[in-house]
Amino acid sequence: MAPRRQHLLDLAVLGLLHEAPMHGYELRKRLNLALGPFRALSFGTLYPALRGLVADGLISESNPVSAPNPVSASNPATGHAPATPASRRPRIVYELTDAGRTRFAELNNRADDTAYDDDGFEVRIAFFARTESAVRLRILEGRRARLEDRLAALRTAPATPSAGDIWSRALTRHSEDTLERDLRWLGELIAAERSAPARPGTLTDPSHPAFTPRQTNQK
Repeated sequence: MAPRRQHLLDLAVLGLLHEAPMHGYELRKRLNLALGPFRALSFGTLYPALRGLVADGLISESNPVSAPNPVSASNPATGHAPATPASRRPRIVYELTDAGRTRFAELNNRADDTAYDDDGFEVRIAFFARTESAVRLRILEGRRARLEDRLAALRTAPATPSAGDIWSRALTRHSEDTLERDLRWLGELIAAERSAPARPGTLTDPSHPAFTPRQTNQK
């Protein structure tokens, strides 16, 4: 995994464990469902990342909780266990340590270029409730500037041989519409952030127009 993507995965795992301890399966499910950059995340990528965080003292492993293998469990018809002992698969629960909380706060309150990219922004905004207001504002403004540049480049791009094709024009129009809509949404978030008390997690009024359900993935 590329270092930048590894950095995002570490942040996402620490952020999810900040909510509650979880086992690996639950972590992967939350990453797949909630965070676009990790919708195809495999256990082969997740578990090495978890081992690295454990080695760094940022998360801890509980004593394995075993669950009986249904293939080897007692026969419901007879009530008797099979001749061979029931195999048990361990389910390790991961929990954030004090060092992990400190590290998450450091990562989550850092605003740099990676926070403005498509994947980085989606991960960062997922944990805005634990982000300082000034940092949220820098990330939102940086993201808006990034999309404004993207929209300007799209509108000034030189014509190509396929520019007259109806489908190419439709795709370009769709891209412009998506960027314009996202820029309006970011403008609403920025305005709301500027008017909110400067504390983590204060921009949470669900009635505000900025919180109208929408797609945030900029892919």
